[in-house]
Amino acid sequence: MANLGFLERAIMDVLWDAGKPMRVRELLVRLNEERELAYTTVQTVAERLVKKGLLERTPYRNAFRYAAVKSRDEHVADLMLEALSAGGDRLPVLARFAQSVEEEDALALMEELSRRQRRSTT
Repeated sequence: MANLGFLERAIMDVLWDAGKPMRVRELLVRLNEERELAYTTVQTVAERLVKKGLLERTPYRNAFRYAAVKSRDEHVADLMLEALSAGGDRLPVLARFAQSVEEEDALALMEELSRRQRRSTT
């Protein structure tokens, strides 16, 4: 999942920011604000993202609309869990993460873990 190319990430960002399914032509307009891309290039990369399970496509008139399968938050959380599982022994990785994260983020994480604990005990 972490192996997304520049254009794949750009397409995902456009769709996440839009919050709605988009046709290739709509993606192209947004992407071309940064650099000039061909319609077929964007279409090919969107199809690659469908095959990777990151996008879904639905028929719309004589085209397709593409939408992210997961929210940006879900995707990033999946990446973090994937990286955590790659480390073998999770405890040293978690400890290093806890030491490295900004204090504000650490407090937010502790609060969320506390909420999780309360839900599981009720």
